Amino acid sequence: MAGVTDLVLRDLVREYSKTCLITTEMISSELLNQKNRETEMTDLRENHHPIAFQVSGHKPDLIRKSAVMLSPLCDIFDINMGCPVKKVVGGNDGSALMRTPELAAELVKAAKEGTEKPVSVKFRLGFTASEMNFVEFGQKMQEAGADFITIHGRTRSQMYSGQADWKSIRRLKENVDIPVFANGDVVSVETAIQCLEESGADGVAIGRGVLGDPSLIHRVEHYLRTGEILPEPTLEEKIDILIHHLKMEVEFRGEDIGVKFMRKFFPYYISGVKNAAKIRAAIVLEDNVQKIIETLEELKIR
Repeated sequence: MAGVTDLVLRDLVREYSKTCLITTEMISSELLNQKNRETEMTDLRENHHPIAFQVSGHKPDLIRKSAVMLSPLCDIFDINMGCPVKKVVGGNDGSALMRTPELAAELVKAAKEGTEKPVSVKFRLGFTASEMNFVEFGQKMQEAGADFITIHGRTRSQMYSGQADWKSIRRLKENVDIPVFANGDVVSVETAIQCLEESGADGVAIGRGVLGDPSLIHRVEHYLRTGEILPEPTLEEKIDILIHHLKMEVEFRGEDIGVKFMRKFFPYYISGVKNAAKIRAAIVLEDNVQKIIETLEELKIR
């Protein structure tokens, strides 16, 4: 969720859920060590805990140094071995590590040397459909010292197409002793329930599902605690949340950058609006935050 789960979105999720584990956007171990300090992406507030800091990289020494650097800030140090993005994979990071499991194991060992905090790993079913080595890969991560693992139910070659294969995740769960969290296509309480049933996982990791609905994690938590399914936000409520989100980003980044940063979120919030594509096309070209807010307020009375 690079460029997505910034400080503001984490603030917004925390307004609904006070206890869930939240994750930073992916941080390059190369970038951290070039600067030899935390970046804007490591900013957090006290109420963000518990929080996992998610790091990418393929050099054990840099992963170890990153773990040392981030250990005072994080509750969990997470190594991303699942990102499918071309420039990440092209740099031998993310999903590329599923093709080099021995190196991936060395990264986990290096992280364990750099921090006493729990170390987790996120990965996919495999690089391609013919390279679905997720069970063996997960076992190797466990042997290297990973405290828990999160698996996205797609291969790298699938990117985000098709459907996440939650049933295959059960094979991993049955072959490791550490906790397994299932990821992919959890976009509602109902899909969270189905994912847990099919995967047998210890929990779900929700990513894109919070886009346009930052209350989702709270509603899933509420169901797991009580068995009650709370209603999804209405369209009017989603627009109110969007305006709140927009104002928070503008306050955090300034109007010019904040408005531009928010453009990626607009489609998720207004997907249920009539003529959503036309409205989205108009507001993504608007630089004045007040005019965007006025346009959004008008949608509530249509």
